[in-house]
Amino acid sequence: MIQFKSEIAKTINKITSIDENELKNYIEIPKDTKNGDYAFPCFHLAKKLKKSPQIIAEELKQKIEINPEIIEKIEIAGGYLNFYINKEKLTKEVLKEIEQEKNYGSSKIGNGKNIVIDYSAPNIAKPFHIGHLRTTVIGAALYKIYKYLGYNVTGINHIGDYGTQFGKLIQGYKLWGEEYNIDQDPINELTKIYIRINQACKEDEKILQECRDNFKKLEEGDPYCVELWQKFKKLSLQEFQKVYDMLKCEFDSWNGESFYSDKMPEVIEKLEKTGKLVESQGAKIIDLKENGINTPCIIEKTNGSTTYATRDLAAILYRARTYDYDKALYVTSYEQNLHFKQVFEVAKLLGLDEKYIKGLEHVSYGMVLLPTGKMSTREGNMIKLEDLLQESITRAEQIIEQKNPELQNKKEVAKKVGIGAIIFNDLSTNRVKDEIFEWDQVLNFQGETGPYIQYTYARTQSVLQKAQIQQIPSIETINIHNLQDEYSQNIIKQLYEFNETLIQVTEKNEPSILARYLITVAKAFSSFYNENRIMVEDKDLQNSRIYLTYAVGKILKTGAELLGMEMPEKM
Repeated sequence: MIQFKSEIAKTINKITSIDENELKNYIEIPKDTKNGDYAFPCFHLAKKLKKSPQIIAEELKQKIEINPEIIEKIEIAGGYLNFYINKEKLTKEVLKEIEQEKNYGSSKIGNGKNIVIDYSAPNIAKPFHIGHLRTTVIGAALYKIYKYLGYNVTGINHIGDYGTQFGKLIQGYKLWGEEYNIDQDPINELTKIYIRINQACKEDEKILQECRDNFKKLEEGDPYCVELWQKFKKLSLQEFQKVYDMLKCEFDSWNGESFYSDKMPEVIEKLEKTGKLVESQGAKIIDLKENGINTPCIIEKTNGSTTYATRDLAAILYRARTYDYDKALYVTSYEQNLHFKQVFEVAKLLGLDEKYIKGLEHVSYGMVLLPTGKMSTREGNMIKLEDLLQESITRAEQIIEQKNPELQNKKEVAKKVGIGAIIFNDLSTNRVKDEIFEWDQVLNFQGETGPYIQYTYARTQSVLQKAQIQQIPSIETINIHNLQDEYSQNIIKQLYEFNETLIQVTEKNEPSILARYLITVAKAFSSFYNENRIMVEDKDLQNSRIYLTYAVGKILKTGAELLGMEMPEKM
């Protein structure tokens, strides 16, 4: 398909000799279509060419040789050069590509490049609560989108299955294990033990020290501690899988923190050889002040046990050697910004190729907060993610019962709508913003929501069903002159941008770009549907509009599935 931005950049390059990629990056899409399909802001060249943007625009317009098959006309608006694309060419290009390409919008841009994405990573023996929702759905969406663009992607669930909290759980189980039935209700019962032992630790320093000693014993392979830990882990993973099944979320690796327990001595050895690993108050640390980080990175605690940082450094070594990554993304909250700054800085001391250091990236996101403030497992005030999803499904079912009681497979549709609403709500806003979780907002089925996109898709399928078309007409039989009106062209332009939208998602690791795009496509179709009758006597016109409806449905479904949503055929 013709890359119109590239074509415009080439024409300007011939006149100015400025790098094509640089010029392409300057090109914008005007919000008002009256200002063209693409706009080149000439003020970017004012300094280089030592002329005013207005003069540059006028000179470029005079010198550019228009290819009428691609560009219909060029106009000047202030210091902007506005390009109007040939509608017929654009329509042909988009619809032909949609017909020929099974995976429209995919590309080979990622061929030969390896991406590792570390996401979800709940803690063993703790509830899978809504605080884990963001890392799970953001990571899963990035996983799917990178793959769609041709990258070789490895999704890793770096389970929190190691650390002092297990020393606490083991101690709590020693003290009160007989009071709790963890086999019947593992997560809830283990949570009760965890909350209780934390309270005991606050009241008695000796109990806290016993918890720390338990984790040290676990690291050293104490049979009793290892047996208990393995039991907690097995039961927890069984519970977590229920949520992953609901979210249709899969991983290529479940190597958690414990996987790196035998790989940490190499990290410590490498750091010791640099002379940077020093003792401080009984612990081993890396001082990072000269790197602009005032807080030291603790590699080994005073009792000889390891830290999150040590395990993350061991993981970097392992992933570089195993996956030869070009990018290693860590999808965690911004609360871990300092941790990853420290770890990425210390990773430079491990002797890895520069490629692996440059590829490390923390994809941070805002917290999910309750109206009363931050959630905490220790305090016991969190909403379980499974409960949230089930509640959303129930509410979706109630709405369907009110609006379309005769709908077949209501429970199946409610599940897709309810879970889709949660996923889209999370992904539709910029990931770095905090999100205050309130039921009424999350489950609002009006406006720019997941159910709106699903409903629009279902409407496209309803049109195709009413048309009683056994097979979508070939593009060769479509009269594209029937699609030159404003509402049809708004859709065509949006469909053309699908691939570019996906690329932007990976450039910024920001799934909300795709979510907002889908809203724009759905709105464009709604305007088209309201202004243009599709089922008309003129079969030539009807076929054209049906084909466009089919194209919209295809892109809405593809885009939504890349976000992790399922699309019901009827609503």
